[in-house]
Amino acid sequence: MEEDLVKRLEAAVTRLEGISSNGGGGGVVSLSRGGDFSSGAGTDVASSDPSILAYEDLISQCVGRALTAAEKIGGPVLDVTKIVAEAFASQKELLVRIKQTQPDLAGLAGFLKPLNDVTMKANAMTEGKRSDFFNHLKAASDSLSALAWIAFTGKDCGMSMPIAHVEESWQMAEFYNNKVLVEYRNKDADHVEWAKALKELYLPGLREYVKSHYPLGPVWNASGKPASAPAKAPPGAPAPPPAPLFSSESSKPSSSSNQKQGMSAVFQQLSSGAVTSGLRKVTDDMKTKNRADRSGAVSAVEKETRNSKPAFSKTGPPKMELQMGRKWAVENQIGKKDLVISECDSKQSVYIYGCKDSVLQIQGKVNNITIDKCTKMGVVFTDVVAAFEIVNCTNVEVQCQGSAPTVSVDNTTGCQLYLNKDSLETAITTAKSSEINVMVPGATPDGDWVEHALPQQYNHVFTEGKFETTPVSHSGA
Repeated sequence: MEEDLVKRLEAAVTRLEGISSNGGGGGVVSLSRGGDFSSGAGTDVASSDPSILAYEDLISQCVGRALTAAEKIGGPVLDVTKIVAEAFASQKELLVRIKQTQPDLAGLAGFLKPLNDVTMKANAMTEGKRSDFFNHLKAASDSLSALAWIAFTGKDCGMSMPIAHVEESWQMAEFYNNKVLVEYRNKDADHVEWAKALKELYLPGLREYVKSHYPLGPVWNASGKPASAPAKAPPGAPAPPPAPLFSSESSKPSSSSNQKQGMSAVFQQLSSGAVTSGLRKVTDDMKTKNRADRSGAVSAVEKETRNSKPAFSKTGPPKMELQMGRKWAVENQIGKKDLVISECDSKQSVYIYGCKDSVLQIQGKVNNITIDKCTKMGVVFTDVVAAFEIVNCTNVEVQCQGSAPTVSVDNTTGCQLYLNKDSLETAITTAKSSEINVMVPGATPDGDWVEHALPQQYNHVFTEGKFETTPVSHSGA
């Protein structure tokens, strides 16, 4: 069985080996224990260092389980899972090189380029027209940001400690991973197995590995050779890819956070996942062979003009800013799946208004969160001190990673609320709302989520001088 897993993993990184053989810095990495590196020192490290051996076990067991589940599904799910396997193989190569090279912060972005290139391939699969497996692709793509723990250089580098970074990075991926679990829990066990395997790859898999071997970040070799960036691609290569996830350049100022420098900018770009958002996609209805001019339908030219207009809300321009140091205003965001508020505290509140088809992640504890007049809005948050309020919304999804004393739902149609084990005592208040479902963890850590529908219809009976109100429950025959 172990030999079969090794063969599958080696096949999944064929493209990575091709890149490495063209001058990818550290040489070709084999996924089998004691793999063949381009240098003899690399082979010695891989076959004797406990941290490298443990990483090989992580790949063989956890990545192997995800690949096995993906092979039963096939299609895009298998393709993106192979990219995940390729990313872990690339990180293994970097870990070996770190043990042989001196630290070089100036050239860190170039050093991490192989891992960055693989991550961008996963991001590219989520672009364009959505497929039936979008949630699978997004979960796998977003999960790869956890591998950026390898670039931790100290408390002042602008990112969380390695263990915390792995946990925080998985939170955004879990939002889409949970959608897979809910959609297929009673339909297809293979998809459920894949989602569980993906989660266990990071929690506890990668988290426990980092905790055991690199809790303070990677340990470079002070007496080793200088680190160098991988060789450039040969002449005649295709057009350059979008901006890399790892970059030593400072990021541009944004309304969502203060300007950051150095490695802080690197991981701001990484967590955003929007490195290819500026590229336009050519859809089928824009191709000449598919034009329907003779049928009286809207012309392709008109469709292209309509699609090229920016997605602004009629109520005003998009806004995401901290006002007066106390209130985060997130307004009129349309089709934004990568909104993140990372610099917040328990005295601040978050107000989300007029957003559509977007996802916001709030990292840290805040005083209050309100969603007002939003449609198809997803919110992932850690903790709130006072309450989480949903008002005048349609089809919203909310995931609580920590605790929330009160959740209020008012005049809302369609609300999916995910609670974790620390927030099961949350008091939920509803008024003039329908289609409200609450998902809670199963009885065991590996158990499926359990869905509870909150009553939206009540029966009132006048008894002994007063009305008695009871919820109406519906059951199928």
